[in-house]
Amino acid sequence: MPKANETVLEINLTALGDNFQYLKSKVKPSTKFMAVVKAYAYGSDSAEIAKKLEKLGVDYLAVAYVKEGVILRDVGIKTPIIVLHPQPINFETLIDRCLEPSLYNKNVLTRFIEVAKATKQRNYPVHLKFNTGLNRLGFGKNDVEFITTKLEETKSIIVKSVFSHLAASEDLSEKKFSEIQINSFENITKKLFKSLTNDPLKHMCNTSGILNYPEAHFDMVRSGIGLYGFGNSEKENKNLTPIATLKSIISQIHHIEKGESVGYNMAFKSEGVLKTATIPIGHADGISRTYGNGKGWITVNNKKAPIVGNVCMDMIMINVTDIDCKEGDEVIIFGENNRADTLAEKNNSISYELITAISQRVKRVFYRE
Repeated sequence: MPKANETVLEINLTALGDNFQYLKSKVKPSTKFMAVVKAYAYGSDSAEIAKKLEKLGVDYLAVAYVKEGVILRDVGIKTPIIVLHPQPINFETLIDRCLEPSLYNKNVLTRFIEVAKATKQRNYPVHLKFNTGLNRLGFGKNDVEFITTKLEETKSIIVKSVFSHLAASEDLSEKKFSEIQINSFENITKKLFKSLTNDPLKHMCNTSGILNYPEAHFDMVRSGIGLYGFGNSEKENKNLTPIATLKSIISQIHHIEKGESVGYNMAFKSEGVLKTATIPIGHADGISRTYGNGKGWITVNNKKAPIVGNVCMDMIMINVTDIDCKEGDEVIIFGENNRADTLAEKNNSISYELITAISQRVKRVFYRE
């Protein structure tokens, strides 16, 4: 790739394919694969990522909300799309755009059947979400009888899959909790499937579930963060490549005298002579204000440059006293070497939060190696 001449998020589609193939290699050939592209495909670009994943042959795509699914249909995506957290107000749009809802409680199931019936649907594909310990969304184990009764009363919908979500699959110290979840899910599906006339897919594993719990791969697995290059462990990070590199440039260099301050509220006061560089990226672009005052850093000519003072809305200032650089030089906020998860850890955060926060005003550039 050419050197950056503005703030850009470069997205490596070859790395996306490599990550997919690695994760795919961990499951049986018969096990289906759901790729999660919610939140602008984890801060990159859901349309371009979905197009690439469709070419790679994923079986399902997953988004959080109906609006995200509509965007994918608008760019021509034909792969089945599950909406993980649909709101009843959007059910008609969901059906109109051939999206498939995750139904997670009595109210949502009842409402969707009503809308499906009103729009004269027959065997419209739905997915049932069960809560096995995350306590976020999902039917409880005692809801099985209610579900089967509702399904027996209608021909408007058909259950395509039944799934749950692991709460701590990346944390092997919580292995017992994960095993309890897996066992609970198996008991629920065993009871539910006795009353179903078809044979839905079962799925439970997220990225870390794929890597740590092969016994829970079932009929399909789901991956989000792994596709984008993060394995939630040092060991697995070596097998995956971050697909996104956030770059910018040096807009201006300042020579700061002893006692001078830098940035808002004089948050930084120089104890000696130093050189700072101003970069056109700030908290409006997703670089949280909490990365200021030396907590965060970027790389300039392969050297670490700590953030000086408070992060501004559109700019950050960095200390480049010991770095040979000039105005117009490229800088790396995060990427394959200066990893987003490493930077996030310094702020008591995680890669997910940092990469999904990158503003849509940052230009996306796609390439293949």
